[in-house]
Amino acid sequence: MSFIDIGVNLTNNRFNDDYEQVIKKARDHRVTAQIITGTTSAESQQAFALAGQFPDLFSTAGCHPHDAKDFKDEDLSLLRKLLQQDKVVAVGECGLDFNRNFSPQDTQLAVFEQQLQLACDIQKPLFLHERDAGEAMIKLLQQYQSKLPKAVIHCFTGSQESLEQYIDMGIYIGITGWICDERRGQDLAQMVHLIPDDKLMIETDAPFLTPRDLNKEQKAQLKSNRNEPCLLPHVAHKIADCRQQPLSELSQNCFNNTVSFFNLPIQQ
Repeated sequence: MSFIDIGVNLTNNRFNDDYEQVIKKARDHRVTAQIITGTTSAESQQAFALAGQFPDLFSTAGCHPHDAKDFKDEDLSLLRKLLQQDKVVAVGECGLDFNRNFSPQDTQLAVFEQQLQLACDIQKPLFLHERDAGEAMIKLLQQYQSKLPKAVIHCFTGSQESLEQYIDMGIYIGITGWICDERRGQDLAQMVHLIPDDKLMIETDAPFLTPRDLNKEQKAQLKSNRNEPCLLPHVAHKIADCRQQPLSELSQNCFNNTVSFFNLPIQQ
């Protein structure tokens, strides 16, 4: 079995001192590729530079809704240039977050729409963030649906209604260790079986969302309870259990979906 982590924040400062060891440990746990998330133009540049150092790393380029308030025209130009690179495999992380509203909602909508237009222009897939904004997200995606490339909702945590709407639109769903959280992840655990085999991908969102159901031995191997891509098989195991599906089948499907979706030059 091989796994691909579609969302790792490897440019986060919690990885500054040991990112090479983190990458190696992930490989040792059969995580054969990682996609580094870009959340601002500067971080997207860093993610691209880091991906260039390792054959099994790739990156995205985008502006997270939290950072929409600081987005400028030159940032859009920079993202467009980055997305010409083969190692940069998706537009994002972009989208809407009406839960925390670190940027005003109208600003989030405007910056997200610019990135939707960019994705339509260059036809690279979308790596989407949505929190408590399903209705607005779906409305915008529907406006561009005829031109949109493929899209994945990263770290899905929404309602069953939103999930079903995304699936009806042909959108892929990324699942993280949120599903391992006995406090917040119960709804997700109960609805994850609704995702078609050919629309599911897996991710850690490291260093965030450390699975809460790790055993003592797993926790002891982590640095300051930091989530790491080596835990992706643990997340996959939980998803497989919730879907009542063999882990080997789930991992094969997710691997194939990810390679095809991001057009990755890798084989299992």
